[in-house]
Amino acid sequence: MKTDLIYGVEDRPPFKDAFFAALQHLLAIFVAIITPPLIIAGALKLDVEKTGFLVSMALFASGISTFIQCRRFGPLGAGLLCVQGTSFSFIGPIIATGLVGGLPLIFGACIAAAPVEMVVSRTFKYLRDIITPLVSGIVVLLIGLSLIKVGIVACAGGYGAMDNGTFGSWENLSIAALVLLSVLFFNRSKNKYLRMSSIVLGLCLGYGLAFVLGKVDMSSLSADTFMSFNIPQPFKYGVDFNLSSFIAIGLVYLITAIEATGDVTANSMISGLPVEGDSYLKRVSGGVMADGFNSLLAGVFNSFPNSIFAQNNGLIQLTGVASRYVGYYIAAMLVVLGLFPIVGAVFSLMPDPVLGGATLLMFGTVAAAGIRIVSSQQIGRKETLVLAVSLSLGLGVELMPDVLKQAPEAIRSIFSSGITTGGLTAIIANVVIRVKEEEIGD
Repeated sequence: MKTDLIYGVEDRPPFKDAFFAALQHLLAIFVAIITPPLIIAGALKLDVEKTGFLVSMALFASGISTFIQCRRFGPLGAGLLCVQGTSFSFIGPIIATGLVGGLPLIFGACIAAAPVEMVVSRTFKYLRDIITPLVSGIVVLLIGLSLIKVGIVACAGGYGAMDNGTFGSWENLSIAALVLLSVLFFNRSKNKYLRMSSIVLGLCLGYGLAFVLGKVDMSSLSADTFMSFNIPQPFKYGVDFNLSSFIAIGLVYLITAIEATGDVTANSMISGLPVEGDSYLKRVSGGVMADGFNSLLAGVFNSFPNSIFAQNNGLIQLTGVASRYVGYYIAAMLVVLGLFPIVGAVFSLMPDPVLGGATLLMFGTVAAAGIRIVSSQQIGRKETLVLAVSLSLGLGVELMPDVLKQAPEAIRSIFSSGITTGGLTAIIANVVIRVKEEEIGD
């Protein structure tokens, strides 16, 4: 297949070229990797030490996961330049799980449910009639819409600001607005480096304004933080399990498998590899299986589920470098960053409005991606009904969680998430609803 690539999948670029390409990928994914642990820690009101450790482990786990995807071990891994990072899709169910059982229940549920995606990697062809693009699009849309509330809360100051009375203050909203507008401005730049660094630059400007306004408390940073070294500790916070959390998180793993399939397919196309035949099926199956295995591994090392990042496919096209060996450099950079507590500590001190300004745009982009998936399908009467009932129930539960107040505990814990409710509704409705289209004309 003819491509404009400078380095193909199996080519080994010189150190300088490989390092520079890896650095660009790192800039594109760094903020996306550390954002989920920061949001989850904020919602669970964790202290700076735990927050910093979760951020460090997110970077460490992403590095290990990226290496497995690029290196490929037997049936595990896509063998492409696939970069993995902490997934946004799980934030809602993880926060709901954490409010019930804290970090042990989160990690226990994430580890227990990860095999769902690994099984799907082997049975995907049988599930295509059930988990259709319409169902996937609805779930992605619900993920984006439900997370927008999290972004708005952060823009106004976060849950801590609700307690101290500063929620929605002009300082908080000004910081969030500066970040949001800066990201939009740099993203529209004709300079490709400014575009790729738009979120990082926006966060830096917001961090600077927050510091000037006295919103950054540096007192918790000690000399030891600068000099110390993070040693990954499996099961540091323990594990717990309950069925409702398993179902809620397992459903998202199911959808993540569909997303991973699309990402590996897009990566294959951009890398000049065939998107049909045995070699293609081997790459997709290995990529999705590694997606699930890496999420299980992340849970063991006190981090959250990982998924393949779609934005890196665009960077491959932009740089012309598809070599999977570049992934080794990216993986090493992420692991090194994760081993130094100062990285996690600095970002754990980031005020909520700074993070909110960037994540609000990210979450809106997730919702837009869901709309794009849904709109790419033929929308007939059946599809309209599936879409209507799924969004009605999913958003209904999200906006008014007390609707399940009188339900049994087991039902309430499973369906308290709008993503779970809407996703299960979409799967069932897509199978059950049969609309007989009347033929028009002769």
